[in-house]
Amino acid sequence: MEGTTGTAALDDGIVAGRLHAETLRTNFADLHAPLSAHEARIEAERCYFCFDAPCMNACPTQIDIPMFIREISTGNPLGAAKTIFEQNILGGMCARVCPTETLCEEVCVREEAEGKPVKIGRLQRYATDIAMDEDARFFSREASTGKKVAVVGAGPAGLSCAHRLAMHGHDVVIFDARPKAGGLNEYGIATYKTVDGFAQQEVEYLLSIGGISIELGQRLGEQLSLDGLLGEFDAVFLGIGIGGVNAMLADGSETEGVDNAIDFIAELRQATDLSSVPIGRNVVVIGGGMTAIDAAIQAKLLGAENVTICYRRGKDHMNASDFEQELAASKGVTIRHWLQPKRVISSDGTVSAIELEYTAIRDGKLTGIGHTATLPADQVFKAIGQTLIEETADGLRIEGGRIAVDKEMRTSHDKVWAGGDCASGGDDLTVTAVAHGRDAAESIHKALSGAAR
Repeated sequence: MEGTTGTAALDDGIVAGRLHAETLRTNFADLHAPLSAHEARIEAERCYFCFDAPCMNACPTQIDIPMFIREISTGNPLGAAKTIFEQNILGGMCARVCPTETLCEEVCVREEAEGKPVKIGRLQRYATDIAMDEDARFFSREASTGKKVAVVGAGPAGLSCAHRLAMHGHDVVIFDARPKAGGLNEYGIATYKTVDGFAQQEVEYLLSIGGISIELGQRLGEQLSLDGLLGEFDAVFLGIGIGGVNAMLADGSETEGVDNAIDFIAELRQATDLSSVPIGRNVVVIGGGMTAIDAAIQAKLLGAENVTICYRRGKDHMNASDFEQELAASKGVTIRHWLQPKRVISSDGTVSAIELEYTAIRDGKLTGIGHTATLPADQVFKAIGQTLIEETADGLRIEGGRIAVDKEMRTSHDKVWAGGDCASGGDDLTVTAVAHGRDAAESIHKALSGAAR
């Protein structure tokens, strides 16, 4: 294989250094190069600035997309950034990771008319990058209210909530179990989608408003309890994600070499030297969502020779967008449908192959049909969904496996709000989590303001 090191090329199994460092740098470069000023102006001029703005209606954070694009077209990128940040303070990351092809760009009139939407995501990145590079600050903190709010989880929902609360003058302490803030943006996004430590840059930019402190290494259910927080703070927001991983219902699923895809992605995001990350020669990923796609592509970029995604349903059932599926195929990933894991085959205690059963929908239910296929595999990644660790909800009402919330993100406890993946309505999107956090903050502010009178 071109670019392999001499040692790794001769080794089987899961090893580091299958590709040279320079090849890895190329492989994991920015997925989309940022637009130049000229390119941004030209792209912005393609916008029809629709009165009814279907793109804005499709955005979970309701950014005024026609407005910010018009501001770019008139040479005012900082004005555009302000328009974006007013609704989505994590607009820089969302510009990089949002599935715009199934949100704003899918309903763009240019897409409807000619199959080529305005590049809304890349225009959003253009504006927000300029604002962050210039350290342009658009929001100031109101006078202190004397109220304290605990935010559990330093991911998109928690950060968004904290920023909006700080704007209103409340003091916020963010608690997070990991050694870095950022949550999904820091640990769960493919490395090639957010390069050069952008997640931490965005956290620092957000914190510059003041009034927010972060305490790391603090996990709900271990170092923290909900009762303890309620005794110390005037309100609590939970943005804890869904940390449990669904079990792979296959014999031998605990075999060495069978790992969680989310752990693999997190390891890559934190690696200072990608050539130190071990990868198999034959990798199989089980799942059909974005995590499966991200894990599979990155396995290929690290030097795996054969990477196959196996999904138990058909192509149209996959949660991953068509764009992401096509991206995976362009990188050499094979996607096979109507297959579910049946048995992990091991040799000397480590995975050597995986047996899969063909599936079909019969009488409205997915079922195995008895026929099987076996794929060689020295590494298997599970990307089959996550579940809420219910003990972290600590007595709150659960609905559909998530914390039940009302339209203002309030839980069954009148001093507790929740948002992001852990809450009902969460959908594993950064942009949705940001909207949840922002809306919860407004509800908390209203409640605290009422209590103050």
